[in-house]
Amino acid sequence: MSRTFRRAVFGLSILLVALVFIGGLGPSRVRADSQPDGAYPEMEVYSEVLKKVQTDYVSDPNMTKVTVGALHGLLESLDPDSSYLTPDEYKAYKQQSNEGSAQIGLNISKRYGYATVVSVEPGSPAEKQQIEDGDIVEAIDGHSTREMSLVMIRLLLEGKPGTNVSFSLVRPRKAEPDKITLTRTASPAPPLGETQYESSNILYLRPSVLTKERVQEIANRLKAMQKNGNKKICLDLRDVAEGDEAQGVRLANFFLQSGTIATLSGQKYPTETFNAEPSKFITGAPLVVLVNHGTSGPGEIVAAAVLDNKRGDVVGDRTFGEGSVQKTMDLPDGAALILSVAKYSSPSGKKIQDEAVTPNVVVAASQDNDDQAGGAPKAPKPDDQLIKALDILKQKSA
Repeated sequence: MSRTFRRAVFGLSILLVALVFIGGLGPSRVRADSQPDGAYPEMEVYSEVLKKVQTDYVSDPNMTKVTVGALHGLLESLDPDSSYLTPDEYKAYKQQSNEGSAQIGLNISKRYGYATVVSVEPGSPAEKQQIEDGDIVEAIDGHSTREMSLVMIRLLLEGKPGTNVSFSLVRPRKAEPDKITLTRTASPAPPLGETQYESSNILYLRPSVLTKERVQEIANRLKAMQKNGNKKICLDLRDVAEGDEAQGVRLANFFLQSGTIATLSGQKYPTETFNAEPSKFITGAPLVVLVNHGTSGPGEIVAAAVLDNKRGDVVGDRTFGEGSVQKTMDLPDGAALILSVAKYSSPSGKKIQDEAVTPNVVVAASQDNDDQAGGAPKAPKPDDQLIKALDILKQKSA
């Protein structure tokens, strides 16, 4: 690597870091007390580290790779949804966004540096492989997810229908990763699950996703429930991670006649407060909401609104913690930043992405029973969370 090229890369790295640290701070770069902004001492440290890497590392380093790695780490230190995309990655990202793609049924985020399964879509190739919430996708096609942005992880898992994707999956209580190959499929979301309990007194709804169409289906069921003899509601939002946060706000409004549903705010993002609108209220029937570690994003908004407004009980496990708005910022060299610019908060003011939602009635998920003697198949596990939710509803007056 020539000295001129190394200097060019070094200069570019400083420019990119400067863009991230101070590009959005505006003209004021010194605090009122005349102390230098905190970004500047950190830039001096970064500059010194780069010099040491260039001059003292055991071999002549690839400074482009070093810089890209530093930028990935910088963005991911903010939150899982903030990413740096190289020019090639950004080009692939835009191309696939325009073309659409098929998936294997995994909702993914990043935790502890690696891709983590938030939830698994019912009926998907991932569910048939018995992949579960909390499993870790260690590598995709031989590339460690620790070294990838969340955007690229999701991009690699997607592709044309009928194509395969191979990855290493780390499961709890298992020493070695499983090597898995799944075929991508373009399949619609499962239909709205609906069951009647307690002689049709309890209406059980499981939406799987919170899209505009699915939330409208729920609205129709709620409006018709009294005609069908239903007097109480069990809304199952376990593993609900896909959909639109705005639809989460809309769904919560069906059960709230007044009060705050959520707020959305950021450093430069105008604060939005989402209040319940009486015209969108549908029912005041007794309500229990089920959640688990796979409940994320729009599902968490509903659970937090119900809990903080004391509208009903929330039963199950602590949710995943997701709820932010991203902005894509083009960089001069064709790269891009995907930066979280606002986060949703519960009515009590807790940022959902940082603190998630803890149910007021905590019930751990049922565990699989051990294999029975003689190689007999496992006995079906009881749904302890649903059993508890139904017990609570039975005790409520209609």
